[in-house]
Amino acid sequence: MTNIVERLTTLDYIIVIAYLVILIIIGYRASFSAKTKDDETLFLANKSLGWASIGFNMWGTNVGPSMLLAFASIGYSTGIVAVNFEWYAFVFLFLLAIVFAPKYLAANVSTMPEFMGKRYGNSTQNILAWYALIKILISWLSLGLFAGGFLVRQILGVPMWQSVIVLVLFAGLFAFAGGLKAIAKVNVFQMILLIGVSLTLTILGLIKVGGISAMYHSVPSNYWSLIHPSDDKKYPWQAILLGYPVSAIAFFCTDQAMVQSVLGAKNLEQGQMGVNFIGWLKILSLPLFILTGVICFILYPNLKDPSEAYMTMVTNLFPAGMNGLVIVVLIAVLVGTIGSSLNSLSTVFTMDVYAKKINPNATNKELIKVGRMSVIAGCLFAIMMALAIDNIKGLNLFDVFQSVLGFIAPPLSVVFLLTVFWKRTTRKAVNGILSFGSAFSLSVGVLYLWVFTPDKYPIWPHYMLLSFYIFAFLFVVAVLISLFDKNPTVYETTAQEISDRIKPTRRVWILWISLAVVMVSLYLYFG
Repeated sequence: MTNIVERLTTLDYIIVIAYLVILIIIGYRASFSAKTKDDETLFLANKSLGWASIGFNMWGTNVGPSMLLAFASIGYSTGIVAVNFEWYAFVFLFLLAIVFAPKYLAANVSTMPEFMGKRYGNSTQNILAWYALIKILISWLSLGLFAGGFLVRQILGVPMWQSVIVLVLFAGLFAFAGGLKAIAKVNVFQMILLIGVSLTLTILGLIKVGGISAMYHSVPSNYWSLIHPSDDKKYPWQAILLGYPVSAIAFFCTDQAMVQSVLGAKNLEQGQMGVNFIGWLKILSLPLFILTGVICFILYPNLKDPSEAYMTMVTNLFPAGMNGLVIVVLIAVLVGTIGSSLNSLSTVFTMDVYAKKINPNATNKELIKVGRMSVIAGCLFAIMMALAIDNIKGLNLFDVFQSVLGFIAPPLSVVFLLTVFWKRTTRKAVNGILSFGSAFSLSVGVLYLWVFTPDKYPIWPHYMLLSFYIFAFLFVVAVLISLFDKNPTVYETTAQEISDRIKPTRRVWILWISLAVVMVSLYLYFG
């Protein structure tokens, strides 16, 4: 297997340079165009995002380097079952668009901690702000940057420390200069490129294996099934059915990096249509990412490590003159994920910590300055953590991505679901779950991942089922605390907030019903 750097031609270098120039021009125009409110420009894009920008930006945040690696790896070893993590998501995207988004926009908030703080007070906002910061720093920035550096090292042969520094500085440039507006503009361009390049790779693979029919009959029949039996060790149906929703609610409905694009929408309809758009984009995960692994299994069935499937495909199928496109995709997915994460980190720290606790009278210029300083700090932290993760031996990081989220998610899913659906939820219940409940969930995660690992102690249930059990336990605890709270602090919806809520338009309902019909049809076909 040859290194791409050794195969780069003049055309490849021209492609990469042209891409970088276009990217910088788009970012510059978005960052330094006429502004009215600097603080909103950096954090919520002046509430100017339309449905396409929202959808592409959310998808760009979601599609990280780990997805390129992990989905191709799973496709290589087990088939299309991993598409459940994309297609099943439409249910929870619907929940975000129709249930959560109207409440977020009506509350006129910049962050998720601010939303909860308006309901239960400063103590809740403080707990959730620090929880969100730690979550962004570890699960988004550090793990995402490591995955990107790992992929760059595989394909380009660049040392990890060099790749992560260059990648995070380039991604941080847009978050530093233009905030959400620049990142959203850049992500539209980048995700269109990602679709084109990934689809080209899939088509080249299909041609080499002899077409769709040949591909279909060249792998075991269970490779084309979305639903695996209950005794399947990797992805049993009950684990996906019960466990995935816990992570999905926390990820799509409460995560600052994902929700921030909706908060920057022109209006509720544009936000709801943008969330619908990412649902349609997620259908593409099968042909763009997972089929790459399936085709690699046919063409190169004896790989020592399935995580090399993506690298194997790009180094063997792209002809000379097209390898620059691979580098373009690497930069695209990194800038999308890391840039959005840095902007979310900046927003939460500036609005929920600095403006709330340190300097409540801060001017717009001061908020901008602090936001940009937090971007720099986030870049430095991510670089150090990515290099530290790289020194851990014997840890297959890509097998634990979903399980890490599965242990972070239960407390968030519990408190947000109860807050939105049950008016009797009290501050004591919310704070207890966010603090003690989080400590419990994360402690179980540490025991599962590093102390009593399931390979040595098979008594453990599947990690997604374990996540569901933790969620169910914390949910019951939160309800009991609320019911037995002698001095309950319960949020009462204001008249202004009720008047600000707008019902979904007819166009929004048509789009969501159409997406639901397509998704159900896909599940019936591949079920």
